[in-house]
Amino acid sequence: MSAIRITSFAGVWPQGELFYNKKDLRIQGSCSVEMSTPFGKQFVSVALAQRKCLRNRRWGLAVAILDKGSSLAASTHKIKTSSLEAFQQLRTSGADRYTSERSSILVLGLSVHTAPVEMREKLALPEAEWPRAIEELCNQNHIEEAAVLSTCNRMEIYVVALSWHRGVREISEWMSKTSGIPIGELREHLFILQNRDATEHLFRVASGLDSLVLGEGQILAQVKQVYKIGQGVVGFGRCLSGLFKQSITAGKRVRSETNIAAGAVSISSAAVELALMKLPEGGLLAAHVLVVGAGKMSKLLIKHLVSKGCCKLVVVNRSEQRVVELQNEFPEAELIYQPLNKLLECAGEADLIFTSTASESPIFLKEEVLSLKSASDAAAGIRCFIDISVPRNVSACVSEISSVQVFNVDDLREVVEANKEERKRKAVEAQLIIEEELKSFEAWRDSLETVPTIKKLRAYAEKVRASELEKCLSKFGDISAKNRKLIDELSRGIVNKLLHGPMQHLRTDTTNTRTVSEIVENMHALERMFDLKLGSASLEQFRSKVEKLSE
Repeated sequence: MSAIRITSFAGVWPQGELFYNKKDLRIQGSCSVEMSTPFGKQFVSVALAQRKCLRNRRWGLAVAILDKGSSLAASTHKIKTSSLEAFQQLRTSGADRYTSERSSILVLGLSVHTAPVEMREKLALPEAEWPRAIEELCNQNHIEEAAVLSTCNRMEIYVVALSWHRGVREISEWMSKTSGIPIGELREHLFILQNRDATEHLFRVASGLDSLVLGEGQILAQVKQVYKIGQGVVGFGRCLSGLFKQSITAGKRVRSETNIAAGAVSISSAAVELALMKLPEGGLLAAHVLVVGAGKMSKLLIKHLVSKGCCKLVVVNRSEQRVVELQNEFPEAELIYQPLNKLLECAGEADLIFTSTASESPIFLKEEVLSLKSASDAAAGIRCFIDISVPRNVSACVSEISSVQVFNVDDLREVVEANKEERKRKAVEAQLIIEEELKSFEAWRDSLETVPTIKKLRAYAEKVRASELEKCLSKFGDISAKNRKLIDELSRGIVNKLLHGPMQHLRTDTTNTRTVSEIVENMHALERMFDLKLGSASLEQFRSKVEKLSE
């Protein structure tokens, strides 16, 4: 086989990925066999090939088709032509394979239930970075849409993937690269859910059923923010947009139709409750309290501190304006603003310190805390840090100081367990609502399967209508614009009437009795009857994916 110089390839990896670029391949041995092909009786060169660009290299077969008995020089053009034709066939079969199977909705992530704060803080992404993350994820070979939900308690990636197992690999590799966590270590804490399970998970998250504090309300606002930010990002596509929109509806219904939010604590209120548990009795009223940060979480902290009788607080923040707004919102409390450069000075005067900032690195280090004077007698000489930020604002080694106690979001479990059973009973009611919203979303998603067929059928009907109308009008000779318009409207009305029945049998919602299988059967029947081939847009979309695979 050494006489044959293979110049172009068409091939398939074991799971169906296509390749056709020789420069990306390592060729290991080959042989020539005579076989029947779509182009007649030909010699086929079969080579064992390996892609250079993959870390986990996989072997596949590459083929170059040669006419029987042709010399190498005479058949160079035919090698290229036949190989390209063979590749076109492979690409077409690939298009059928990808378009005949629905893409998967996946969620990969970790939360307070699966991973410690030390790991979550490495993966945390500020809102400003979400669009970039979506773009990077959608640049992966098998990911069509993406969304990021990153809070203090969870980091979750939602995607629509052409192939669920390749999607899982690409997301986990991206998470590992972004966070610097080895992929083996990351996998120990990741959860992976697909399709209905992934959808149900997001609905439970938006409803507060998956929160550390069952029924807490802030998570719904965070899910809304994902949807809001996603509207301006290309990779936040139709499917995920519909999914998050439905999850917001589910979250609202659960809160309005059940009592799960009644008496439920938030992260901020749990932090205040934890402080009450750790300080000496009556200590909160006498203690000097410092709140670092003036964002949403800090606002909730101040609200709950004031409700417990703590009416004098020092607030350290980068800008004064936000603290002024808090002063106006809580006129019954004395909120004293201090700039960020006074942080350590204020900390030295405080017994109880709450931190809630978006800083990506600790703002309290061990050396700095060691230099502070001791806490007052109101706190029994023990300074208490309650850090509800992710990434953490207080360095882990600060807890090594004997006169200091440090608590983070993972330590709030102690408070949460107190009223867990009551909220569990309320969660049963919420689950029934989630099931209803799941059915609604699945019906909507099923309806998307028929959208290309509906469009193609309408385009086909419009083409026939326009052609026949033109023939008709040409026979009339001179005709007024008014009559021309009447005839045009008549033809459109006839077409719409004729299409109404078929269209109704292609649409699905939660009110009709047709099953998904019946609708899909109707779709295929119409495609056969009217010869509705795969549209050029779909082919172009698939072609771009194939070209990605070969890069």
